[in-house]
Amino acid sequence: MKEKKNLEFKSTITNTFLKTVSAYSNFGDGEIWFGINDDGSVCGIEHPETVCIDIENRINDSISPKPKFEMRVDTSKNIICLTVREGAYKPYLYKGKAYRRSDTTSVEVDQAELKSLVLEGSNLYFEELPSEKQTLRFEELSKKLIEKLEIQVVSEDVLRTLGFFTKNREYNNAAALLSDENRFYGIDMARFGSSINEIMDRETFSHMSILKQYDAAVNMIKRYYQYEEINEIERKKVDLIPETAYREAIANALVHRDWSIPAHIRILMFKDRIEIKSPGGLPKGITADEYLNGEISCLRNPILGNLFFRLQYIEMFGTGIRRIQYSYRNALIKPKFEVTDNVISVVLPVLNSQYQVTSDERKIINELGQGGQLSSSEIAKRTGMKKSKTLRLIEHLKEKGYVRVTGNGRGTKYTL
Repeated sequence: MKEKKNLEFKSTITNTFLKTVSAYSNFGDGEIWFGINDDGSVCGIEHPETVCIDIENRINDSISPKPKFEMRVDTSKNIICLTVREGAYKPYLYKGKAYRRSDTTSVEVDQAELKSLVLEGSNLYFEELPSEKQTLRFEELSKKLIEKLEIQVVSEDVLRTLGFFTKNREYNNAAALLSDENRFYGIDMARFGSSINEIMDRETFSHMSILKQYDAAVNMIKRYYQYEEINEIERKKVDLIPETAYREAIANALVHRDWSIPAHIRILMFKDRIEIKSPGGLPKGITADEYLNGEISCLRNPILGNLFFRLQYIEMFGTGIRRIQYSYRNALIKPKFEVTDNVISVVLPVLNSQYQVTSDERKIINELGQGGQLSSSEIAKRTGMKKSKTLRLIEHLKEKGYVRVTGNGRGTKYTL
């Protein structure tokens, strides 16, 4: 057995375990086993019943507010199992600091995470907090409401229905984000040439309503990834990236990002793909699997989400990932989604419909599509082809823009 995010071993009793008690109370249930070495071997604790009283006293004297926990003793091995429950009255502080788990260690949270814990403990969303600026105009929002919902007068009652006010009748952060005076970070877009060091174009959309940011980002992508084919009969719009996919990805980034983090949404445009990086990981209550399967049960920003839904920028809550995937249903290269503690990334590949691939080339694409990076030897083994043939086909796929290379020499790896 090994240590993991929700399991820690302690061979002796020192106050360092209290950091982990804080972390579990703030971010999710976990266990601490006393009498176990770091390698998982049993060393035992002398007089475990007495030690349990000591552990309880240390927790009650050092963690504020008092966390939920229970202990049990395995008398056959002299092991104590301390189970800590996630609490409702966050943040849980040890010596005035809140902690979280980072792999198998407990580390102090940063200011943004601490603010989120305070909000969670108060049962509030960041978008519900009072806006620092209370003189707000809503010309862009009014235009959209008239256009999409046929609301002729955007009165205070309409804004209240949209959830723009606190209990004290002040504008909240959701109102500020949708106002013309929005001062939160926006969207930073860059188009690259043959390498990430060659910036061909760059624009930052901020100090404007997030509705205007959305339109500006969509239009910039159209500029480089959409064109018209003209024949004798008609003009035909051609999307190098499905419009449904990038519209959905941009809307999701705006609706689901953590607005308490002082950072832009970043959209990186390459010849073969677009990468959309949204600040903040997943909101509490959602696992990475649930997100990737389109099973979003709660929103980080429900006021923003509800408005985007009404304006038809997004469809049913939680369907965005599935809609993006569906728009690539006939494509060889599929979108990629990556979730970390601090960033959600979406990679939308360019549709290389102009290139035909052979059945053997498709085998290589299928293997690389499983994720990760593979060497030419690994690809040859998986496909059952000779290495010389594999290398030749990889070169063809590189020329067609399907395969990317990392490393060099014996360390050369291939990925989609």
